[in-house]
Amino acid sequence: MAAGKYTFIIEQGATTDFEVVWKDGAGTPINLSSYQARMQIRSGYGSSATLYANLSSSLDADGTGLNLSGSNGLNPLSSGSIGIFISAASSSNFTFGEARYDLEMVSGSYVTRLLEGKVKLSKEVTV
Repeated sequence: MAAGKYTFIIEQGATTDFEVVWKDGAGTPINLSSYQARMQIRSGYGSSATLYANLSSSLDADGTGLNLSGSNGLNPLSSGSIGIFISAASSSNFTFGEARYDLEMVSGSYVTRLLEGKVKLSKEVTV
Protein backbone atom coordinates (compact mmCIF):
# COMPACT_ATOMS: atom_id res chain seq x y z
CA MET A 1 0.00 0.00 0.00
CA ALA A 2 1.33 3.43 -0.92
CA ALA A 3 1.92 6.07 1.74
CA GLY A 4 -0.81 8.64 2.27
CA LYS A 5 -0.07 12.18 1.12
CA TYR A 6 -0.57 14.98 3.62
CA THR A 7 0.68 18.58 3.75
CA PHE A 8 0.75 20.38 7.07
CA ILE A 9 1.83 23.76 8.43
CA ILE A 10 4.14 24.40 11.36
CA GLU A 11 3.72 27.83 12.92
CA GLN A 12 7.19 29.00 13.95
CA GLY A 13 7.38 29.55 17.71
CA ALA A 14 4.07 27.77 18.36
CA THR A 15 3.27 24.22 19.41
CA THR A 16 2.36 21.78 16.64
CA ASP A 17 0.18 18.97 17.96
CA PHE A 18 -2.00 16.72 15.84
CA GLU A 19 -2.95 13.08 15.58
CA VAL A 20 -3.29 10.48 12.85
CA VAL A 21 -4.94 7.09 13.22
CA TRP A 22 -3.51 4.12 11.35
CA LYS A 23 -6.20 1.69 10.18
CA ASP A 24 -6.18 -1.43 8.04
CA GLY A 25 -8.17 -1.83 4.82
CA ALA A 26 -11.29 -2.79 6.77
CA GLY A 27 -11.13 0.39 8.89
CA THR A 28 -9.87 -1.37 12.04
CA PRO A 29 -7.16 0.53 13.99
CA ILE A 30 -3.71 -1.10 13.90
CA ASN A 31 -2.40 -2.20 17.31
CA LEU A 32 0.87 -0.28 17.76
CA SER A 33 2.28 -2.35 20.63
CA SER A 34 5.00 -3.90 18.44
CA TYR A 35 5.87 -0.68 16.58
CA GLN A 36 8.30 2.21 16.83
CA ALA A 37 7.74 5.42 14.87
CA ARG A 38 10.16 7.70 13.09
CA MET A 39 9.77 10.89 11.09
CA GLN A 40 12.24 13.28 9.52
CA ILE A 41 11.73 16.76 8.11
CA ARG A 42 14.32 17.59 5.45
CA SER A 43 14.98 20.20 2.77
CA GLY A 44 14.47 17.53 0.11
CA TYR A 45 14.77 13.81 -0.48
CA GLY A 46 17.68 11.62 0.62
CA SER A 47 20.42 11.75 3.20
CA SER A 48 22.24 14.67 1.55
CA ALA A 49 19.26 17.00 2.18
CA THR A 50 19.41 19.28 5.22
CA LEU A 51 17.82 17.67 8.29
CA TYR A 52 15.54 20.08 10.20
CA ALA A 53 13.89 17.64 12.61
CA ASN A 54 14.28 14.00 13.59
CA LEU A 55 11.24 12.79 15.53
CA SER A 56 10.83 9.35 17.04
CA SER A 57 8.67 7.49 19.53
CA SER A 58 11.40 8.23 22.10
CA LEU A 59 10.15 11.68 23.06
CA ASP A 60 12.56 14.57 23.66
CA ALA A 61 12.61 16.23 27.10
CA ASP A 62 10.22 18.94 25.84
CA GLY A 63 7.80 16.31 24.49
CA THR A 64 8.79 16.72 20.84
CA GLY A 65 8.32 13.42 19.06
CA LEU A 66 5.78 10.77 18.09
CA ASN A 67 3.49 9.49 20.82
CA LEU A 68 2.00 6.07 20.06
CA SER A 69 -0.76 6.75 22.58
CA GLY A 70 -2.16 9.67 20.59
CA SER A 71 -1.62 13.37 21.04
CA ASN A 72 -3.04 13.28 24.56
CA GLY A 73 -0.85 10.30 25.57
CA LEU A 74 -3.90 8.53 26.99
CA ASN A 75 -5.12 6.35 24.13
CA PRO A 76 -4.39 2.61 24.26
CA LEU A 77 -1.85 1.26 21.77
CA SER A 78 -4.70 -0.67 20.16
CA SER A 79 -6.28 2.65 19.06
CA GLY A 80 -3.79 3.11 16.21
CA SER A 81 -3.37 6.76 17.33
CA ILE A 82 -0.06 8.48 16.58
CA GLY A 83 0.41 11.91 18.13
CA ILE A 84 2.80 14.24 16.30
CA PHE A 85 4.13 16.88 18.68
CA ILE A 86 6.68 19.64 18.03
CA SER A 87 7.24 22.04 20.93
CA ALA A 88 7.19 25.82 20.55
CA ALA A 89 10.89 25.87 21.50
CA SER A 90 11.73 23.41 18.73
CA SER A 91 9.61 25.13 16.07
CA SER A 92 11.12 28.53 16.88
CA ASN A 93 14.45 27.20 15.55
CA PHE A 94 13.05 26.30 12.13
CA THR A 95 13.98 28.63 9.26
CA PHE A 96 12.85 26.74 6.15
CA GLY A 97 9.98 27.94 3.97
CA GLU A 98 8.91 24.52 2.76
CA ALA A 99 10.35 21.07 3.45
CA ARG A 100 9.57 17.37 2.94
CA TYR A 101 8.77 14.70 5.51
CA ASP A 102 7.79 11.09 5.85
CA LEU A 103 6.41 9.12 8.78
CA GLU A 104 7.47 5.49 9.06
CA MET A 105 6.26 2.75 11.36
CA VAL A 106 8.80 0.02 12.20
CA SER A 107 8.16 -3.46 13.61
CA GLY A 108 11.32 -5.56 13.66
CA SER A 109 12.74 -5.36 10.12
CA TYR A 110 9.35 -4.47 8.61
CA VAL A 111 8.99 -0.77 7.70
CA THR A 112 5.75 0.89 6.56
CA ARG A 113 5.83 4.41 5.21
CA LEU A 114 2.53 5.68 6.56
CA LEU A 115 2.55 9.34 5.44
CA GLU A 116 4.65 11.62 3.30
CA GLY A 117 4.40 15.12 1.96
CA LYS A 118 5.25 18.77 2.41
CA VAL A 119 5.67 20.83 5.54
CA LYS A 120 5.22 24.58 5.25
CA LEU A 121 6.55 26.97 7.85
CA SER A 122 4.46 29.99 8.81
CA LYS A 123 7.05 32.48 10.12
CA GLU A 124 6.34 34.26 13.39
CA VAL A 125 6.42 37.98 14.01
CA THR A 126 6.21 38.02 17.82
CA VAL A 127 9.32 36.58 19.45
